[in-house]
Amino acid sequence: MKARVHVMLKNGVLDPQGEAVRHALGAMGFDGVQGVRQGKVIELDLADGATEADVEQMCEKLLANTVIESYSVELA
Repeated sequence: MKARVHVMLKNGVLDPQGEAVRHALGAMGFDGVQGVRQGKVIELDLADGATEADVEQMCEKLLANTVIESYSVELA
């Protein structure tokens, strides 16, 4: 089984990488971009029997800094 974890900074947390991307896009002529939030995607190959609860524990303990980041889990 595979799991995909999407990790993003929470609303209200400054995103300097996203701001740098927005600025660079504007400099390249893409003036319609008003905001960028940058995150990460983590793909996990899981052994049979792994559950969504297992992946959520991984997120809480290591994959996401839950003070400033939120995450969502997709199982496939």
